[in-house]
Amino acid sequence: MSLPGGHLQPSFLLASLKADCVNKPIFQRCQDIARIIEDFPAKELHSLFQWLIETIFGSLDGSLLGWNLRGMQEHANPNDFHTVLEFLHPGGSMMKMIYKLQAEEYKYEFPISYLPGPVRASLQERMLPECSLYHNKIQLPTAGGLSNNLSLNPFEYFMFHFAICLITQRNYPQGHLASTSNSAYFLLVDKYLKWFLPVEGNVPPPHFSNPGGAVPSPAPRSPSIPFTSYGTHPSLLKRHVCHQHLVNADPAAQEIWRSETLLQAFVEMWLHHYSVEMYHKLQSPHAKESFQPTEEHVLLVRLFVKHLHTFANSLRPEIVSLSAHSHTASPLEELKRVVIPRFVQQKLYIFLQHCFGHWPLDASFRAVLEMWLSYLQPWRYVPERSTPIISEQQNRCVPEKWTPFVQENLLIYTKLFLRFLNRALRTDLGSPKNALMVFRVAKVFSQPNLPEMIQRGEQLFLEPEPVIHHRQHRLLMSPNLGGSFLSSWQPPITDASLKVKNHVYSLEGQEHQYVQMFGTDARNLVLRLAHMIVQAKQSAKSLSDNSPDALGNQSFLSWFGMNSTEQNNSYSGNDMDEVGFNSVRKTDEHLEKALDYLCQIFRLNSSQLNQLSVSFGNLQYVNGRNLQPECMETPEGLTLTSRGRYQIVNGLRRFDIEYHGDPDLQPIRSYENATMVRLLFKLSGFLNQIFSDRMDALCARRDFLGKFCRYFLISSLPTRTISPNTSHQSLESQRPRIRLRFLASYQILFYLIVLYFFAALLSVRPISCTFYLLIGYLLYAVAMTFITERKKPHQN
Repeated sequence: MSLPGGHLQPSFLLASLKADCVNKPIFQRCQDIARIIEDFPAKELHSLFQWLIETIFGSLDGSLLGWNLRGMQEHANPNDFHTVLEFLHPGGSMMKMIYKLQAEEYKYEFPISYLPGPVRASLQERMLPECSLYHNKIQLPTAGGLSNNLSLNPFEYFMFHFAICLITQRNYPQGHLASTSNSAYFLLVDKYLKWFLPVEGNVPPPHFSNPGGAVPSPAPRSPSIPFTSYGTHPSLLKRHVCHQHLVNADPAAQEIWRSETLLQAFVEMWLHHYSVEMYHKLQSPHAKESFQPTEEHVLLVRLFVKHLHTFANSLRPEIVSLSAHSHTASPLEELKRVVIPRFVQQKLYIFLQHCFGHWPLDASFRAVLEMWLSYLQPWRYVPERSTPIISEQQNRCVPEKWTPFVQENLLIYTKLFLRFLNRALRTDLGSPKNALMVFRVAKVFSQPNLPEMIQRGEQLFLEPEPVIHHRQHRLLMSPNLGGSFLSSWQPPITDASLKVKNHVYSLEGQEHQYVQMFGTDARNLVLRLAHMIVQAKQSAKSLSDNSPDALGNQSFLSWFGMNSTEQNNSYSGNDMDEVGFNSVRKTDEHLEKALDYLCQIFRLNSSQLNQLSVSFGNLQYVNGRNLQPECMETPEGLTLTSRGRYQIVNGLRRFDIEYHGDPDLQPIRSYENATMVRLLFKLSGFLNQIFSDRMDALCARRDFLGKFCRYFLISSLPTRTISPNTSHQSLESQRPRIRLRFLASYQILFYLIVLYFFAALLSVRPISCTFYLLIGYLLYAVAMTFITERKKPHQN
């Protein structure tokens, strides 16, 4: 877009940019907008800001796609990808525009209807939400009532739209989320976290020309708002600035509000979709689920959690030991100290509870699982420092310094572990992905010293609290109530038992009936899981034993594609068709290690495991062959029992799947040429139609010729019971028919080509080679007829 000299009218500038949306690619539009941001003052940019936000992120109702940041991949369009990342970078042109508008104190309205459910519910009840992010944003009309919008500054308005972009349902193009971790949105989230929540140093100051000095912080909320509030104290920065005499002495103090805004926007938009009360109502089986997180959503939350652990663990050791009343720590260091317990813990716990209870029982649950395990292991996200070389066993051992974290997050360890056990008991552990999930959880919880920490936390919770005078004034309350998130003046709870009780009751309520992870009920669940692991291991072992490497006793005729399976025209389907024998062996290894880890965690003795192995090893296999699922005789025939259905669902036993229809009408296999199958089927049908009467007469004869024709013109189907209600055979398949479909096999075609090639080398003509081949096949047929008849001496 060419920009004429002088100032343009805002309406003309906006109309020109809208026209460019149709005519120019994204990377050119970014370059034009960047020049406008550099050249024009805040007054003209103000009229463009809301349109630009909607153009980038799409509309809040999902009708407009925007730039599709979640689906933008580098391999699809490198120019657009890199230009957008540069434009939206925390130090890029978009942020320059935001800081220009911020300096002029412009405000923008954000609809309350798109806020998280608990926030909307609080506002409808005329109660101020507990999150301080909303405290100075609510507008009251002069005529009374409640406004339908929040009044946000430019940075807040941008971050609200950026965060809510992840959860807005849109009609994306097919396959737009092929690789979430490589999308522009994922990379921008990572950049924003590292910029505004830095592990080292302070938040970089805004780089733009502002004659007024630093970007002003948001104005404090007016005290005249008539809301019944349980969290109306100002944020850490505002309280810190009010108490500190030299406000400009620490540049970080002027910019920490951006860190707090980004943090709260991500937490609110990504995690705060259920309050504690709403979540308890959802436990009813008739409750309607209002929000369903996606796998992409969970992956971004995991990235968020991992960075917050790294951010919190970067706290300088001397700050950790400071008294809570001390104000010597910088605001950013104070934020690191309380970011997990005050901002994340409760909302993440409810989010995880929802995922564990409502996520489908499939392999996509791996994303939720890894996000949960990332939160449980903050020791994995300590910033790299020079550490002495230690052994692998010492590296796995959880240091004692993490005991307070484990105790203050006890429910996230114990209750969610029990919920995972219940999920695992309803899945097929013979599936490689399900086995891997059980292995991952068992491996994490078996880390040396971690089970003991959890057990000590449970003992502290169950410890009866003695009635002592100095404790009587203490209340077990949520850390989110009675003060802002970063209230440094609240007296810390030093009693370990009271800390654990405070954690449990704040998340689940005073009436919560705690179920011990190391109690009798949980141990029974673990034994049931061990029971299923042993069964799944037996199934995996059986499949592994039938692998090509283990089958050393194949017949010579199998080299020519004439094994019994082919002769019976049967199709044996099993897991090997999808996962392969290497995956089965890997599954067996994962199950074996998971069982060992569970034994370490719950101190299961070898006699219990040996008893499980012996009982299931003897019952499941007879003569090395897989037994059928348990069935019962009914007037309608064999019917699966409930135990039989359980055996099938968990892959413990199965029916041998065999084709019982017309062999010529079997589905085309992967080892057959589809075109030849269809042509040979038509040719066979033509020949059968011409010679059907003669073949019937030949097969009806009692002499050797009749036996010869019956053996090769009538299919021999198995007569054993395969599955309930499938013991009948097709009468059509018992009629004599010419079947040429075997010639469509790639294996047969390969052998014929090799045979004719060698015949040509020996100067044998193709016609002569074909004649010799027919003579050889005729001799083979005569021999097979004699052998078959001798095995049936009493059959007429």
